[in-house]
Amino acid sequence: MSQRKKDDVRSAILQAAFGLFSQQGYSDTSIPAIAREAGISTANVYVYFQSKIDILFTLYEPWLAERLDKLERSLARLKDPEARLRRLLLALWRELPRENNGFANNVMQALSTSAGSADYSPRLRQLFQGRVAGWVADCLSVKPREAEQIAGVLLMAFDGFAMNAHLAHGMACNAEVAGLFGRMLAPSSQRREPRRGAPPAG
Repeated sequence: MSQRKKDDVRSAILQAAFGLFSQQGYSDTSIPAIAREAGISTANVYVYFQSKIDILFTLYEPWLAERLDKLERSLARLKDPEARLRRLLLALWRELPRENNGFANNVMQALSTSAGSADYSPRLRQLFQGRVAGWVADCLSVKPREAEQIAGVLLMAFDGFAMNAHLAHGMACNAEVAGLFGRMLAPSSQRREPRRGAPPAG
């Protein structure tokens, strides 16, 4: 099989999986369903991917990176640290959890239904947390270690909002919630003055 053909088949698998994960979620999507949607045999899926969770993380990493890059550009336009913090909280707790019909919730489903920790690598989570920690440090007068800890808590809340995005009466974040937590994290006496010409870390 030519490299071009292999790339086409791999792309078809990923496109099919993204559509199914977005429409019906990770738990209700099977490898045979992905294969049917891609127009190939089930066995052929395993030529390219070890498991369903492997397919998901192959999709999730560029999906997440694209949105974090967009968020970074959005934060860079805001000079006021308080406004940047509110923008960050709204993005993490409202916008990202809702994107592509709650695509991030697929990761929550995958990890909660995984047979064990062997399928999970913390690498992507660490990259995500590192970028958020950089933005937190740029908004607050905190030490790097504290920024990492705050970022970890913000991402735990992100996980919860991602799960709630699919619940009929799930809790959703709004500007009021983001403002409240922004004030809790950065009371007036602790707010950092904007650094002239310095883009958000990340």
